[in-house]
Amino acid sequence: MNYIFKISRAGLVVLALITAAHPTILGAQSTESRPSNDPRVGLKAGWRDAGQAAWNMRLVAHAPKPEQFVNPANIGDIGFANSDLAFSGNLVFQGNFAGVQVWDVSDPRQPRLRTAFICPGGQGDVSVFRNLLFMSVEETRGRVDCGTQGVPDSVSSERFRGVRIFDITDLNRPRQLAAVQTCRGSHTHTLLSDPRDPDKVYVYVQGTSLVRSPTELPGCSRRPPSEDPNTSLFRIEIIEVPLAAPESARIVNMPRIFADSLGNIAGLWKGGGHGEGTQTTAPTDQCHDITAYVAIGLAAGACSGNGIILDISDPVNPRRVADAVDPNFAYWHSATFSNDGRKVVFTDEWGGGLAPRCRSTDRPEWGANAIFRLENGRLSFASYFKIPAPQTAQENCVAHNGSLVPVPGRDIMVQGWYQGGISVIDFTDPNHPVEIAFFDRGPMDSTRMYLGGQWSAYWYNGYIYGSEIGRGLDILELVPSEYLSANELEAARSVRFAQYNVQSQQRFEWPPSFPLARAYIDQLERDKTLSTEKIGALRRGVAEAERAQGARRNSALAQLASELEREAAATDDAQRVQALANTLRQLAATR
Repeated sequence: MNYIFKISRAGLVVLALITAAHPTILGAQSTESRPSNDPRVGLKAGWRDAGQAAWNMRLVAHAPKPEQFVNPANIGDIGFANSDLAFSGNLVFQGNFAGVQVWDVSDPRQPRLRTAFICPGGQGDVSVFRNLLFMSVEETRGRVDCGTQGVPDSVSSERFRGVRIFDITDLNRPRQLAAVQTCRGSHTHTLLSDPRDPDKVYVYVQGTSLVRSPTELPGCSRRPPSEDPNTSLFRIEIIEVPLAAPESARIVNMPRIFADSLGNIAGLWKGGGHGEGTQTTAPTDQCHDITAYVAIGLAAGACSGNGIILDISDPVNPRRVADAVDPNFAYWHSATFSNDGRKVVFTDEWGGGLAPRCRSTDRPEWGANAIFRLENGRLSFASYFKIPAPQTAQENCVAHNGSLVPVPGRDIMVQGWYQGGISVIDFTDPNHPVEIAFFDRGPMDSTRMYLGGQWSAYWYNGYIYGSEIGRGLDILELVPSEYLSANELEAARSVRFAQYNVQSQQRFEWPPSFPLARAYIDQLERDKTLSTEKIGALRRGVAEAERAQGARRNSALAQLASELEREAAATDDAQRVQALANTLRQLAATR
């Protein structure tokens, strides 16, 4: 059955069931150009020497974990697991349950460990803003002083659970400026700015662990809302960070983003089963991850039992404007907007990332992506996607963290699937997502399951960076294929960021260029939007204009643009034809 979720401004959900063949048999797509026997199946196991398989992408470099981040007695020790990534210039910041590694990727083919420092506390997710590094701390072993001896007492002033802020002006000597304590710690966090106030940044704190004792941190309460309306459940925390004095960072709000229209703070999904043949879902008393897209004034929250949309035009007072439940989701984990903000990809971390959930016996709708349209303030379900290659019982595998790939005119996402590897999907048609590239290794071990695989896979300035939990850092690149032309990849590489935190989603903007124009032409040819004759004429016209100079060049480009604009409305893809025309006009206006 196809499920459509209609969400009111008040967040009330009406579930309509439409009897139809489900449109989302995972990876449903033509198999003509796919490997006839998927090479991901049956890969050799091994920690350092596992078999590898790749399709339409290649491994550029692999940097193994530094020794201080490996437990030789247990290569899958979660206390030394690599976690999320953040980017600044030529540096990649790799979080770890034991601290942070910083890689210099000035030459992506030869990554170099720039620095590393131990600071345990799990989960170690990182964000970077200018000279500040933010780090999530959740576990009870976390100490204010970053010490490794843990905190033996049940209540202690030495314990730290929350968000650390470091000054990384001198990377060799990171200096902790602030340590903002929270009641549930910080499993993840989201950094966002207020365009109206450039002197501050805000941190949305997503705590998912047990509530600490009020004796340790006054104001904390683990009681349900029926017993304590000030419970530490059913909320997030917002930290304000004055950039001129980050050491004075403090919590400025703890919004009840799950409340219903009557003010019931536990107003969303209460958890449990959705009926026979569906999934058992966690209760919505927390958000695991929030992706803030400041450019459109919205954030997408993956909040255990629900996916939600927040209005963040006032970042201190986010307001829920839409939400959805899904009978096949066990735990809403992360979210990614399309570049235009009209689609959202939510992930389901069924099994918590520690279990094998991509076996041939696992239901394809479970532990997958769910793709939603976001139109007129409503989320409507479109389809699921899950990697189509079955994994073994020795591989923890489920949908996990990813980001958009900046291919103009298309919605393409790269994503980590733990030991399911890295997958690249095209969800331009949200009803029919298509896998277009992958990279995978065999299991960490052939007889038992060790924690490993790709925590996250993100595109940054032309390359894909994978945080391999047990092995290190992977750097990959997409290669031209029938799904991605060389021109599309060159246009994607033209999008550059000085700093990038994936959960602080930035809008892609493509500078006008001839590769960008040719990328649009490639897409029009692939989709058969224009006739073969017209495509050929366009290619010749653009090539001739590129060789020309001055007024002759500009006149030729303007003429091509005018011809496209006249026939745009008569095509099946007027938007893409107009995008090509706009690019040609912009090129004509440049000197």
